[in-house]
Amino acid sequence: MITLKDVYKIYYMGDNEVRAADGINMHITKGEFVAIVGQSGSGKSTCMNIIGCLDTPTEGTYLLNGIDVSTMNDNELAEIRNKMLGFIFQQYNLIPKLTVQENVELPLLYAGIPSDERHERARYQLKRVGLEGKEKNYPAQLSGGQQQRVSIARALAGEPSVILADEPTGALDSRTGKEVMEFLKKLNDEGNTIVLITHDNSIAVSAKRIIRLHDGKIVYDGPSDGPGAVVNSNVSFADDPLLIKQREEAKRRDEEYKKAMAKGITHEEFESYYKELRKREGSNLKTEASPLITDADIVKAKDEDPLSTVTKLLERSEGIHRGNSEGGGTQ
Repeated sequence: MITLKDVYKIYYMGDNEVRAADGINMHITKGEFVAIVGQSGSGKSTCMNIIGCLDTPTEGTYLLNGIDVSTMNDNELAEIRNKMLGFIFQQYNLIPKLTVQENVELPLLYAGIPSDERHERARYQLKRVGLEGKEKNYPAQLSGGQQQRVSIARALAGEPSVILADEPTGALDSRTGKEVMEFLKKLNDEGNTIVLITHDNSIAVSAKRIIRLHDGKIVYDGPSDGPGAVVNSNVSFADDPLLIKQREEAKRRDEEYKKAMAKGITHEEFESYYKELRKREGSNLKTEASPLITDADIVKAKDEDPLSTVTKLLERSEGIHRGNSEGGGTQ
Protein backbone atom coordinates (compact mmCIF):
# COMPACT_ATOMS: atom_id res chain seq x y z
CA MET A 1 0.00 0.00 0.00
CA ILE A 2 2.46 2.69 1.23
CA THR A 3 6.21 2.07 1.08
CA LEU A 4 8.94 4.63 1.73
CA LYS A 5 12.48 3.43 1.02
CA ASP A 6 15.48 5.51 2.18
CA VAL A 7 13.47 8.73 1.85
CA TYR A 8 15.23 12.04 2.46
CA LYS A 9 13.81 15.56 2.26
CA ILE A 10 16.57 18.15 2.49
CA TYR A 11 16.17 21.91 2.66
CA TYR A 12 18.84 24.60 2.70
CA MET A 13 18.54 27.70 4.86
CA GLY A 14 21.55 29.83 4.03
CA ASP A 15 24.56 27.62 4.70
CA ASN A 16 22.57 25.22 6.90
CA GLU A 17 21.27 21.87 5.68
CA VAL A 18 17.97 20.78 7.23
CA ARG A 19 17.00 17.12 6.91
CA ALA A 20 13.25 17.16 7.47
CA ALA A 21 13.18 13.46 6.53
CA ASP A 22 16.45 11.68 7.22
CA GLY A 23 16.48 8.17 5.76
CA ILE A 24 12.87 7.12 6.40
CA ASN A 25 11.90 3.48 5.79
CA MET A 26 8.22 2.77 6.32
CA HIS A 27 5.62 0.29 5.09
CA ILE A 28 1.86 0.58 5.72
CA THR A 29 -0.39 -2.22 4.54
CA LYS A 30 -4.01 -2.05 3.38
CA GLY A 31 -6.50 -1.73 6.24
CA GLU A 32 -4.05 -0.41 8.85
CA PHE A 33 -4.73 2.50 11.21
CA VAL A 34 -1.36 4.19 11.78
CA ALA A 35 -0.49 7.34 13.72
CA ILE A 36 2.64 9.25 12.70
CA VAL A 37 3.60 11.14 15.84
CA GLY A 38 6.11 13.82 16.70
CA GLN A 39 6.59 17.30 18.06
CA SER A 40 7.11 20.40 15.93
CA GLY A 41 10.20 19.94 13.77
CA SER A 42 10.16 16.13 14.04
CA GLY A 43 9.43 15.59 10.33
CA LYS A 44 5.85 14.33 10.63
CA SER A 45 4.39 17.04 8.37
CA THR A 46 7.09 16.36 5.79
CA CYS A 47 6.16 12.67 5.83
CA MET A 48 2.48 13.58 5.45
CA ASN A 49 3.25 15.82 2.48
CA ILE A 50 5.22 13.06 0.78
CA ILE A 51 2.63 10.34 1.54
CA GLY A 52 -0.14 12.72 0.41
CA CYS A 53 1.65 13.46 -2.89
CA LEU A 54 1.87 17.14 -1.96
CA ASP A 55 5.66 16.97 -2.20
CA THR A 56 8.34 14.63 -3.49
CA PRO A 57 11.45 13.37 -1.69
CA THR A 58 14.91 14.77 -2.38
CA GLU A 59 16.19 11.19 -2.42
CA GLY A 60 14.60 7.77 -2.06
CA THR A 61 11.52 5.99 -3.34
CA TYR A 62 7.83 6.28 -2.48
CA LEU A 63 5.49 3.56 -3.74
CA LEU A 64 1.72 4.02 -3.45
CA ASN A 65 -0.22 0.88 -4.37
CA GLY A 66 2.90 -0.27 -6.19
CA ILE A 67 3.17 2.95 -8.23
CA ASP A 68 6.40 4.94 -7.93
CA VAL A 69 5.28 8.51 -7.32
CA SER A 70 8.71 9.79 -6.22
CA THR A 71 9.55 11.51 -9.51
CA MET A 72 6.09 12.50 -10.78
CA ASN A 73 5.41 16.06 -11.90
CA ASP A 74 2.75 18.31 -10.34
CA ASN A 75 -0.03 17.28 -12.76
CA GLU A 76 0.67 13.57 -12.23
CA LEU A 77 0.70 14.04 -8.46
CA ALA A 78 -2.61 15.92 -8.62
CA GLU A 79 -4.19 13.03 -10.50
CA ILE A 80 -2.91 10.52 -7.93
CA ARG A 81 -4.26 12.68 -5.07
CA ASN A 82 -7.68 12.90 -6.66
CA LYS A 83 -7.97 9.19 -7.39
CA MET A 84 -6.23 7.50 -4.48
CA LEU A 85 -6.12 9.83 -1.46
CA GLY A 86 -8.67 11.42 0.84
CA PHE A 87 -7.67 14.32 3.12
CA ILE A 88 -9.10 15.39 6.49
CA PHE A 89 -7.66 18.70 7.69
CA GLN A 90 -7.51 20.38 11.08
CA GLN A 91 -9.33 23.49 9.82
CA TYR A 92 -11.86 21.54 7.68
CA ASN A 93 -11.06 23.59 4.50
CA LEU A 94 -14.72 23.92 3.50
CA ILE A 95 -15.76 26.61 1.01
CA PRO A 96 -18.17 28.98 2.81
CA LYS A 97 -20.24 29.87 -0.28
CA LEU A 98 -20.96 26.23 -1.15
CA THR A 99 -23.57 24.07 0.57
CA VAL A 100 -22.57 21.00 2.54
CA GLN A 101 -23.42 18.71 -0.37
CA GLU A 102 -21.59 20.92 -2.87
CA ASN A 103 -18.48 20.84 -0.67
CA VAL A 104 -18.56 17.05 -0.61
CA GLU A 105 -19.08 16.90 -4.38
CA LEU A 106 -16.25 19.29 -5.26
CA PRO A 107 -13.41 16.72 -5.58
CA LEU A 108 -15.74 14.52 -7.64
CA LEU A 109 -16.39 17.44 -9.99
CA TYR A 110 -12.64 17.86 -10.53
CA ALA A 111 -12.39 14.11 -11.14
CA GLY A 112 -14.99 14.33 -13.93
CA ILE A 113 -17.64 12.22 -12.18
CA PRO A 114 -21.12 12.67 -13.79
CA SER A 115 -23.55 14.85 -11.81
CA ASP A 116 -26.03 12.09 -10.93
CA GLU A 117 -23.26 9.92 -9.49
CA ARG A 118 -21.78 12.93 -7.64
CA HIS A 119 -25.13 13.66 -5.97
CA GLU A 120 -25.62 10.02 -5.02
CA ARG A 121 -22.12 9.61 -3.56
CA ALA A 122 -22.31 12.88 -1.59
CA ARG A 123 -25.71 12.08 -0.08
CA TYR A 124 -24.57 8.57 0.85
CA GLN A 125 -21.40 9.78 2.60
CA LEU A 126 -23.26 12.56 4.44
CA LYS A 127 -25.74 9.99 5.70
CA ARG A 128 -22.82 7.77 6.70
CA VAL A 129 -21.32 10.52 8.90
CA GLY A 130 -24.68 11.37 10.47
CA LEU A 131 -25.48 14.54 8.51
CA GLU A 132 -28.52 13.40 6.55
CA GLY A 133 -30.85 16.38 6.20
CA LYS A 134 -27.99 18.93 6.32
CA GLU A 135 -27.20 18.75 2.60
CA LYS A 136 -28.43 22.30 1.85
CA ASN A 137 -26.89 23.95 4.91
CA TYR A 138 -23.81 26.13 4.62
CA PRO A 139 -20.66 25.50 6.70
CA ALA A 140 -21.31 28.53 8.93
CA GLN A 141 -24.62 26.96 9.99
CA LEU A 142 -22.85 23.89 11.42
CA SER A 143 -20.89 23.26 14.61
CA GLY A 144 -17.15 22.54 14.47
CA GLY A 145 -17.75 18.81 14.90
CA GLN A 146 -20.33 18.80 12.10
CA GLN A 147 -17.96 20.69 9.79
CA GLN A 148 -15.25 18.12 10.46
CA ARG A 149 -17.73 15.37 9.59
CA VAL A 150 -18.42 17.15 6.30
CA SER A 151 -14.68 17.07 5.57
CA ILE A 152 -14.66 13.33 6.40
CA ALA A 153 -17.59 12.78 4.01
CA ARG A 154 -15.68 14.73 1.33
CA ALA A 155 -12.61 12.54 1.86
CA LEU A 156 -14.71 9.36 1.60
CA ALA A 157 -16.71 10.42 -1.46
CA GLY A 158 -13.79 9.81 -3.79
CA GLU A 159 -13.49 6.20 -2.52
CA PRO A 160 -9.75 6.67 -1.76
CA SER A 161 -7.21 3.96 -1.11
CA VAL A 162 -5.85 5.93 1.87
CA ILE A 163 -7.38 8.50 4.22
CA LEU A 164 -4.86 11.05 5.53
CA ALA A 165 -6.02 12.83 8.69
CA ASP A 166 -3.84 15.82 9.64
CA GLU A 167 -4.48 16.81 13.29
CA PRO A 168 -8.23 16.15 12.73
CA THR A 169 -9.20 17.08 16.31
CA GLY A 170 -6.91 20.10 16.68
CA ALA A 171 -9.72 22.68 16.29
CA LEU A 172 -12.28 20.76 18.38
CA ASP A 173 -13.10 20.52 22.07
CA SER A 174 -12.13 17.26 23.79
CA ARG A 175 -15.64 15.72 23.69
CA THR A 176 -16.16 16.44 19.98
CA GLY A 177 -12.59 15.37 19.24
CA LYS A 178 -13.25 12.03 20.90
CA GLU A 179 -16.36 11.57 18.74
CA VAL A 180 -14.33 12.22 15.58
CA MET A 181 -11.68 9.69 16.64
CA GLU A 182 -14.36 7.10 17.37
CA PHE A 183 -15.69 7.62 13.86
CA LEU A 184 -12.22 7.20 12.35
CA LYS A 185 -11.84 3.94 14.29
CA LYS A 186 -15.20 2.83 12.90
CA LEU A 187 -14.04 3.61 9.35
CA ASN A 188 -10.91 1.56 9.95
CA ASP A 189 -13.00 -1.34 11.27
CA GLU A 190 -14.87 -1.20 7.95
CA GLY A 191 -11.59 -1.77 6.10
CA ASN A 192 -10.39 1.79 5.35
CA THR A 193 -6.66 2.51 5.54
CA ILE A 194 -6.07 5.54 7.78
CA VAL A 195 -2.87 7.48 8.38
CA LEU A 196 -3.20 9.95 11.26
CA ILE A 197 -0.73 12.80 11.73
CA THR A 198 -0.59 14.23 15.26
CA HIS A 199 1.63 15.60 18.02
CA ASP A 200 -0.87 14.49 20.67
CA ASN A 201 -0.23 11.21 22.54
CA SER A 202 -3.86 11.02 23.67
CA ILE A 203 -4.98 11.03 20.01
CA ALA A 204 -2.20 8.71 18.79
CA VAL A 205 -3.24 5.84 21.09
CA SER A 206 -6.53 5.59 19.15
CA ALA A 207 -4.53 4.10 16.27
CA LYS A 208 -3.38 0.48 16.22
CA ARG A 209 0.22 1.31 15.31
CA ILE A 210 2.41 4.29 16.14
CA ILE A 211 5.37 5.57 14.14
CA ARG A 212 7.22 8.15 16.23
CA LEU A 213 9.59 10.64 14.59
CA HIS A 214 12.38 12.76 16.04
CA ASP A 215 14.68 15.00 13.95
CA GLY A 216 13.50 13.38 10.73
CA LYS A 217 14.18 9.82 11.90
CA ILE A 218 11.91 7.01 13.07
CA VAL A 219 12.59 6.32 16.75
CA TYR A 220 9.66 3.98 17.38
CA ASP A 221 7.55 1.83 15.07
CA GLY A 222 5.21 -0.61 16.77
CA PRO A 223 1.82 -1.26 18.35
CA SER A 224 0.12 1.63 20.13
CA ASP A 225 -0.12 -0.47 23.30
CA GLY A 226 3.56 -1.46 23.22
CA PRO A 227 6.47 -0.30 25.39
CA GLY A 228 7.62 3.16 24.35
CA ALA A 229 4.55 3.94 22.24
CA VAL A 230 3.77 6.94 24.46
CA VAL A 231 6.61 8.92 26.00
CA ASN A 232 6.92 12.27 27.69
CA SER A 233 7.55 14.82 24.95
CA ASN A 234 9.03 17.28 27.48
CA VAL A 235 11.98 14.99 28.19
CA SER A 236 15.12 15.78 26.20
CA PHE A 237 15.93 13.12 23.59
CA ALA A 238 19.63 13.31 24.41
CA ASP A 239 19.00 12.60 28.11
CA ASP A 240 16.36 9.89 27.91
CA PRO A 241 17.61 6.27 27.90
CA LEU A 242 14.40 4.84 26.41
CA LEU A 243 14.46 7.16 23.40
CA ILE A 244 18.18 6.56 22.87
CA LYS A 245 17.58 2.80 22.91
CA GLN A 246 14.58 3.14 20.60
CA ARG A 247 16.66 5.13 18.14
CA GLU A 248 19.39 2.50 18.20
CA GLU A 249 16.77 -0.19 17.66
CA ALA A 250 15.17 1.73 14.77
CA LYS A 251 18.58 2.18 13.12
CA ARG A 252 19.30 -1.51 13.45
CA ARG A 253 15.87 -2.41 12.06
CA ASP A 254 16.50 -0.17 9.03
CA GLU A 255 19.79 -1.92 8.35
CA GLU A 256 18.15 -5.36 8.55
CA TYR A 257 15.28 -4.13 6.34
CA LYS A 258 17.68 -2.97 3.61
CA LYS A 259 19.44 -6.35 3.66
CA ALA A 260 16.10 -8.14 3.37
CA MET A 261 14.89 -5.98 0.46
CA ALA A 262 18.19 -6.58 -1.38
CA LYS A 263 17.56 -10.32 -1.09
CA GLY A 264 14.04 -10.01 -2.50
CA ILE A 265 12.29 -10.69 0.80
CA THR A 266 8.79 -9.19 1.05
CA HIS A 267 7.82 -6.73 3.79
CA GLU A 268 5.53 -9.31 5.42
CA GLU A 269 8.28 -11.94 5.44
CA PHE A 270 10.69 -9.40 6.95
CA GLU A 271 8.25 -8.52 9.76
CA SER A 272 7.93 -12.21 10.68
CA TYR A 273 11.71 -12.67 10.49
CA TYR A 274 12.51 -9.61 12.58
CA LYS A 275 9.94 -10.46 15.22
CA GLU A 276 11.48 -13.93 15.56
CA LEU A 277 15.00 -12.42 15.63
CA ARG A 278 14.06 -10.10 18.49
CA LYS A 279 12.39 -12.97 20.31
CA ARG A 280 15.47 -15.20 20.03
CA GLU A 281 17.73 -12.46 21.33
CA GLY A 282 15.39 -11.60 24.18
CA SER A 283 15.54 -7.93 23.12
CA ASN A 284 13.61 -5.60 25.44
CA LEU A 285 13.45 -1.79 25.22
CA LYS A 286 12.32 -1.27 28.82
CA THR A 287 14.73 0.52 31.14
CA GLU A 288 14.04 1.33 34.77
CA ALA A 289 15.52 4.83 34.51
CA SER A 290 13.13 5.81 31.71
CA PRO A 291 9.70 7.50 31.99
CA LEU A 292 8.07 4.48 30.38
CA ILE A 293 4.31 4.05 30.48
CA THR A 294 3.40 0.38 30.86
CA ASP A 295 1.32 -1.77 28.51
CA ALA A 296 -1.46 -1.94 31.12
CA ASP A 297 -1.51 1.86 31.36
CA ILE A 298 -1.96 2.22 27.61
CA VAL A 299 -4.78 -0.34 27.53
CA LYS A 300 -6.47 1.56 30.34
CA ALA A 301 -5.98 4.85 28.51
CA LYS A 302 -7.65 3.47 25.39
CA ASP A 303 -10.60 2.10 27.36
CA GLU A 304 -11.17 5.31 29.31
CA ASP A 305 -11.11 8.96 28.24
CA PRO A 306 -7.80 9.16 26.28
CA LEU A 307 -7.22 12.85 27.00
CA SER A 308 -7.44 12.74 30.79
CA THR A 309 -5.87 9.30 31.28
CA VAL A 310 -2.80 9.81 29.08
CA THR A 311 -2.23 13.27 30.55
CA LYS A 312 -2.10 11.72 34.03
CA LEU A 313 0.29 9.03 32.83
CA LEU A 314 2.62 11.59 31.28
CA GLU A 315 2.56 13.68 34.44
CA ARG A 316 3.46 10.59 36.44
CA SER A 317 6.27 9.61 34.07
CA GLU A 318 7.70 13.14 34.19
CA GLY A 319 7.85 12.84 37.97
CA ILE A 320 9.65 9.50 37.67
CA HIS A 321 12.18 11.00 35.25
CA ARG A 322 12.73 14.03 37.49
CA GLY A 323 13.26 11.75 40.50
CA ASN A 324 15.79 9.66 38.57
CA SER A 325 17.72 12.72 37.45
CA GLU A 326 17.94 13.89 41.07
CA GLY A 327 19.34 10.57 42.20
CA GLY A 328 16.08 8.80 43.09
CA GLY A 329 14.82 5.52 41.70
CA THR A 330 11.71 4.32 39.90
CA GLN A 331 8.73 3.99 42.22
